[in-house]
Amino acid sequence: MEFSVPQQRKLVSELPGPKSIALQERRVASVSRGAGTLANIYMDHGAGAILVDVDGNQLIDLGCGIGVTTIGHAHPEVAEAAYEQSKKLTHTLFTVTPYENYVAVAEKLAEITPGDFEKHSVLVNSGAEAVENAVKIARKYTGRRAIVSLDHAFHGRTNLTMAMTYRPWPERAGMGPFPGELYSVPVSYPFRDGLSGEEAAAKTIDYITTHIGASEVAAFFVEPIQGDGGIVIPAPGYFAAIKAFCDENGIVFVADEIQAGIARTGTWYSIEHHGVVPDLVTTAKGIAGGFPLAAVTGRAEIMDAVQPGGIGGTFGGNPVSTAAALKVFEIIERDNLLGEALRVEHALQARIGDWAEKFDIVGEVRGKGAMFGVELVKPGTREPNPEALSAVLKFALARGVIPLDAGSWDSVLRIMPSVVISEELIDDAATVLEEAFASLA
Repeated sequence: MEFSVPQQRKLVSELPGPKSIALQERRVASVSRGAGTLANIYMDHGAGAILVDVDGNQLIDLGCGIGVTTIGHAHPEVAEAAYEQSKKLTHTLFTVTPYENYVAVAEKLAEITPGDFEKHSVLVNSGAEAVENAVKIARKYTGRRAIVSLDHAFHGRTNLTMAMTYRPWPERAGMGPFPGELYSVPVSYPFRDGLSGEEAAAKTIDYITTHIGASEVAAFFVEPIQGDGGIVIPAPGYFAAIKAFCDENGIVFVADEIQAGIARTGTWYSIEHHGVVPDLVTTAKGIAGGFPLAAVTGRAEIMDAVQPGGIGGTFGGNPVSTAAALKVFEIIERDNLLGEALRVEHALQARIGDWAEKFDIVGEVRGKGAMFGVELVKPGTREPNPEALSAVLKFALARGVIPLDAGSWDSVLRIMPSVVISEELIDDAATVLEEAFASLA
């Protein structure tokens, strides 16, 4: 694939550069400080796995806007599809006068989500909105109120989804009161609990049985790979046991695939790695190549339990966003981006998989596809090391590499590049991160 920007790291100024510094001064004077930023380096354009800032520096993007630009930045075919649609129709509101794009996206989601049963979808704007709608749908279908999510989960920033999110800082601090009947339960975290999937599931199920009551639960929300929680991948067998428990007790099993879905992990959806078929799936982030779009997809009888008008929204399934999504689906299939995600996984594993042996502040390296976490610890222990993560991020950003933070203790280095990133860029970025670890020693 040819890119409009050379796929190499290149610095022409210190980071942040003078134009970024000037923009930051304007930002402080006009933007709420609540909209925090990892790095005050202002971007102008990008292509593939490279972002170019306003000063002309080329940075390696290991974050993809937290998993959004999976197929690469500013993909020209997606941009063209959106442009052509914008010349024809930008809005009608699907619930007033519908259009084909919305239907076509729902048809594709029925095809690519796990399960061979009849599926229906509703399209919305963001991941949090998808989760909220999934809650509403599950409650309406079951007639129950309790919602269960996992420890270390992240489900969004609205009032309801913040209450389903595990850690209090910074998302929830001072934001309450929150809705009731939302419960966080233990998850399988192999690096920290040392349990098999079955053992961890038994612990989760016991908590639900003794603290909530299975007959009270409408839905069980899981991230098959927890993103903001620290790229936590539950042990084999965990989700199979949880799904069986849900089936036995009439609980809707919801896979929140907002961060890990749409080809990022080498499958369309990360729950496929666990061999489990969910009842509902939430999709967002990578679905439209950077345009705002999200969805809830699932069993027709569950999705159709809601009365007409009970779900939807003004901009949900916007014609331009859905045109972009249809092109993203086409590109993933045509260019075998599921295979490219596996290529990235093998390249990352080969390049960084031994970091726990090489660096005493690295406790574990784990991941699937283009979604890896490096858990940082205090040397000789498994105690989280947020200070080290902060230093590594600062070091990397100053040298033109953009990773992400993650983890309930802010101690996991999150690496989520585009699936089109080259082995050369992976090697260059890994070298910078290794220099960061060495500087801490």
